[in-house]
Amino acid sequence: MQPAQAVRYQSTPAAARLWEVDTLRGVAVVMMIFFHFMWDLQYFNVADVNVFSTPWQLFARGIGTSFTFLLGLSIVLRYERDTKQPSTYVQAYRPYLQRGAIIFGLGMLITVATYFAIGEGFVVFGILHLLGLSLILAYPFVYVRPLVNLANGISVFMVGLYINMVRVDFPWLIWLGLAEQGRTMVDYYPLLPWFGAALIGVAAGQLCYPYGKRAFTLPDLGDFPLLRGLRFLGRHSLIIYLVHQPIIIGVLIGFGFGSW
Repeated sequence: MQPAQAVRYQSTPAAARLWEVDTLRGVAVVMMIFFHFMWDLQYFNVADVNVFSTPWQLFARGIGTSFTFLLGLSIVLRYERDTKQPSTYVQAYRPYLQRGAIIFGLGMLITVATYFAIGEGFVVFGILHLLGLSLILAYPFVYVRPLVNLANGISVFMVGLYINMVRVDFPWLIWLGLAEQGRTMVDYYPLLPWFGAALIGVAAGQLCYPYGKRAFTLPDLGDFPLLRGLRFLGRHSLIIYLVHQPIIIGVLIGFGFGSW
């Protein structure tokens, strides 16, 4: 399989980022920080809020779905805008495999950190695990037709929602979507159904950004001050994810609202 098609020589340089994609990711970052702030307020008994209630959990799932969808879309953008034109499939796949492994490894660090920090309820397979594995698994789908990817994504999502209702008495398939009976986790995004959002993102990237360019007209609003700030957050979403919780918790403890 040859990943470098002749038509891709029309690609746009990868440095020319699309303001709307960074902005959408920035909005997801803001919502994530807000949700985790409210989670911390509940954890330290500062505010009377139940982040495990259905509305809050739907809000949280919307955030995770946004990140996963944008991951799939960004895979297509990077593929279409790759001007180096790798000669083999393995060469083309390697950056996605490496990046996915790094993100998954960071997820494992979160697992270890939460195990020692909170004990029961620690993160077994959270959003970073999902994003890392999805990056590795979703790349081959850039060679699949967009409507097939869309159908696959919807199917994975629907099957996953059904699987999520099943409880088992062992932990080995938590990553897939079969939760262990009686186990609670503060962050849980299994491959099913959430990988479906990545495939839908791949399809959206193929349909909306063929050859890495917009297939629709959009005014350039990226330099508006608010959107410029959101774009900054979107471009640095991973590092923000890693540091925002320690900062929030440190500030709350510093103001005397709680302790570990």
